Amino acid sequence: MTNPTRTLGDVQVSPIGLGGMPMSIEGRPDEARSIATIHAALDAGITLIDTADAYHLTATDVGHNETLIAKALASYGGDTSNVVVATKGGHLRPGDGSWTQDGSPAYLKQAVEASIKRLGVEAIGLYQFHRPDPKTPYEDSVGAIRDLLDAGKIRQAGISNANPDQIRQANEILGGRLVSVQNQFSPRFRSSEPELELCDELGIAFLPWSPLGGISSAGDLGDKHPAFHTLASELGVSPQKLTLAWMLAKSPVVIPIPGSSRPETIRDSYSAIELTLTPDQVATLDAA
Repeated sequence: MTNPTRTLGDVQVSPIGLGGMPMSIEGRPDEARSIATIHAALDAGITLIDTADAYHLTATDVGHNETLIAKALASYGGDTSNVVVATKGGHLRPGDGSWTQDGSPAYLKQAVEASIKRLGVEAIGLYQFHRPDPKTPYEDSVGAIRDLLDAGKIRQAGISNANPDQIRQANEILGGRLVSVQNQFSPRFRSSEPELELCDELGIAFLPWSPLGGISSAGDLGDKHPAFHTLASELGVSPQKLTLAWMLAKSPVVIPIPGSSRPETIRDSYSAIELTLTPDQVATLDAA
């Protein structure tokens, strides 16, 4: 049986990806468990791994997650030629736990070169502008992404943490080549519905980040969202699996990227592709 896929620009990827952030920021596990998690994702059929140069702890281990993913792919016994590693730039962690932005073209071009080196690739599969920088005009930041695309440094371009106007603007600047939008979306965080609907209309992949509510909240998703708990119990699945199935049912452009740092959690997440919900069930969760 061939695994189902979803469209990401000019490639097909698994309907659910792996978010790498929990393996590199606060509370991260030891490297062996992280690599086992990435290998479990690949074994399950995942072909999209999402990372960023800002997924690290201190100023001395910038790009920790990119390096980790490159190591896991290199040590995997199977074929990884169809795996898309998506990374991001423009959001920084100085090392004190805070987040800052630098969307200047000079920084983004330098960041791409560093990410290429850490990932050990000739060109990045999908590069996403991580977060708008109030100090830099949005068109300048996206213009730098366009230049990188034209130069062949990145194969495909996306944006993250964007509103509908920015999605339209970015697609225009990129000459219709915007392939993805990565925004926060979960049972708790529904305010990206307009962006999801716009992506559906334009045929652009929508990648929900923190689809299960974030590192600290994913475990008790069912407790916080009774409708998800009730339906999950009726179906005999975890609330997390139900949540991802709900997102997949909302639109064919949705590709959730749940973060994981344990083999068992990414396997459970990926099994959501086997769960088909009725329109009534989707409507119940939409209204919850």
